[in-house]
Amino acid sequence: MYALVDCNNFYASCETLFRPDLRGKPVVVLSNNDGCVIARSAEAKRLGIRMGIPAFKIRHAVQQHGIIVFSSNYALYADMSARVMATLEQLAPAVEVYSIDEAFLELSGIPLPQLQPLGERIRHTIGRHQGLSVCVGIAPTKTLAKLANHAAKRWPATGGVVVLNERARQQKLMQLVPVTDIWGVGRRLGKRLAEQGIRTALDLARCPPERIQKQFSVVLARTVRELNGNACLSLESIPAPRQQIICSRSFGERVTDKTVMQHAITTHAWRAGEKLRGQNSLASQLSLFIQTSPFTPGEARYSNQATGHFPTLTADARDLLAMARRLLDCIWQDGYRYAKAGILIHDIAAPGCQQESLLDSPARERTDTLMATLDNINQQGIGKVWLAAQGMEAHQPEWGMKRQRLSPAYTTRWQDLISIG
Repeated sequence: MYALVDCNNFYASCETLFRPDLRGKPVVVLSNNDGCVIARSAEAKRLGIRMGIPAFKIRHAVQQHGIIVFSSNYALYADMSARVMATLEQLAPAVEVYSIDEAFLELSGIPLPQLQPLGERIRHTIGRHQGLSVCVGIAPTKTLAKLANHAAKRWPATGGVVVLNERARQQKLMQLVPVTDIWGVGRRLGKRLAEQGIRTALDLARCPPERIQKQFSVVLARTVRELNGNACLSLESIPAPRQQIICSRSFGERVTDKTVMQHAITTHAWRAGEKLRGQNSLASQLSLFIQTSPFTPGEARYSNQATGHFPTLTADARDLLAMARRLLDCIWQDGYRYAKAGILIHDIAAPGCQQESLLDSPARERTDTLMATLDNINQQGIGKVWLAAQGMEAHQPEWGMKRQRLSPAYTTRWQDLISIG
């Protein structure tokens, strides 16, 4: 049996967690540069605020209904997510962190009569320890666990916990769920399935997997088997290393100065290097892109990208930043108002995939020690260390995102701790 634990309205819930005065009020969270709505409280959903709608289109609703608007506070969300996952690891034999607000649990060896009480215990413990509400779906496969979680969220009468261990109950639920709500089936694929009369999850479950594989894909055929209780997807307690790492950001203000752009792209390269080292990988290629906005009328448009190859596989931040600066020299053009830039690391490999010279080994060991020390300092909250190429304003860069409604970092910054007096 598998369980899927999903935090309810996660970003919005994190914002109201430390603001009890906002509970019961409509709350929305905006994307980078305060662009679009990416999270809504239950009260905001009831007002008809759609996911992805641009912020300027809800100005009237914000004033009319008193909607509270927040900028994205990624430091707060990441820290609360880590706390939830740590709690889950104490409650289940094995945990797969699926996303910032979702996790699969592997429940081998737990008797069936204990599954419902376990789900209730998970809800109670996270609510007590982290102050967040979660829903729990439990079933014989990960796809069915996703469906069970969907039911737990949709129907309050379930109490936030649904256990689908009986085939009759699984089929009853699948008959109520549109095929587009199945894990991995989006609108485009759902439209193709509907053309063949497959409109509900039960319709898909009754299709022969061989036929689905021939007409669509092996992935969808695997989904059909999972809907019929045949587990095809195992728990991934250790996530697979990413084959590409991208760090990009739209600027809060247009960038016209090359030095400012250098600070931006080297900061992206630094962050990409942290992710690369975090999964214990090395890179052989780095790409850089810069672009103006395609939506601003009357402005000259320009976009370009370049790719560089490292002589040897590396995860050294100094190599990554130096390459980013060289590539920028190749594609930079004066006279444009740049809106976005990004770094892409690809051709990623594990250590030991390249034959090294005996003379390189001591240097590589010193580099690994230096990078590990820098990463440890930054991750442990001792302080923030960066390379001079990122600019002296690396903490609060002038090219940074617009976050005019940013809440405090309640759990990760000493000066933002709540004081009660």
